[in-house]
Amino acid sequence: MRSPERIVWRDTFVVLLITALMAVLCAQFDFSEALRRWTAPWERFQLDELPAVLVVLAAGLAWFAARRYGDAGRELRRRKAAEAQLAAALTDNRRLSQQYVQLQEAERKSLARELHDELGQYLNVIKLDAVGIRDAGSAPQRERTEAIVANCNHIYTVLTGLIRRLRPVGLDELGLEAALEHCIDTWRPRLPGVKLTLAMAGEFGDLSEPVTLTVYRVVQEGLNNVAKHASATQVTVRLERAGSGTEDDGITITIADDGVGFDTGSPTQGLGLIGMRERLAALAGHMKVKSVPGRGFELRAWLPVDAMEVC
Repeated sequence: MRSPERIVWRDTFVVLLITALMAVLCAQFDFSEALRRWTAPWERFQLDELPAVLVVLAAGLAWFAARRYGDAGRELRRRKAAEAQLAAALTDNRRLSQQYVQLQEAERKSLARELHDELGQYLNVIKLDAVGIRDAGSAPQRERTEAIVANCNHIYTVLTGLIRRLRPVGLDELGLEAALEHCIDTWRPRLPGVKLTLAMAGEFGDLSEPVTLTVYRVVQEGLNNVAKHASATQVTVRLERAGSGTEDDGITITIADDGVGFDTGSPTQGLGLIGMRERLAALAGHMKVKSVPGRGFELRAWLPVDAMEVC
């Protein structure tokens, strides 16, 4: 693309060339003398003075164009400076969002570990003590200890579910695909009337931890929204990686259902969608929602694989 300065010099050269050519033609054909003869019948209108007037008009227009060009150049420089500041601010905001997501995941990981190692162990100790008392105690004691064991089992079940939500099971050891399959299997008993389908195309084993966690959290939150609002009978989760090894290397996440849908023009959207959009934006990704009341819902998100380098 040519720079504005080169375009100005080119246009100036063209104008000067045309002016020189017209000067040669006018000298060759005595344009002034011919003009005097043509305007002689209307001498009272002083038409022979028209060239001088046109010269002044042309000079005025040239000055006006030069001033407008200068103003446009200054405005363009101001806009470029403002755009550069905005881009820097957006980069800083994205970096802060990314750090926030990383800190949040680190805190969740630490909390899940503490719940498992501390609270989980104490629950097991209480359960073992209750079992010992039940086996060696009297009938009233056995009834009470049975209740303690049942309560411990219930608390441990709730604790296990909480730990799974805090830290995806198998994500670190088995990878994204196995973790998503486990996530889908976990949701199937909660949605007995819904047919859940997971389809993955591409290689997902070489993703960085922030990208892997973001993909997992988007799918997790999408299924959570389906359970809360969709009233669907079919849900499809599809992941596709395209452009592997190129600058366009990215992951497309699609979550679609045949539920009740909602009006995308409504200003009220759940915190789940906002959270997903913020997670994706922190890694230079984006998300689109397509839905019509009564005709289902589709969420399509895209995330670059080299998100750490982009940010």
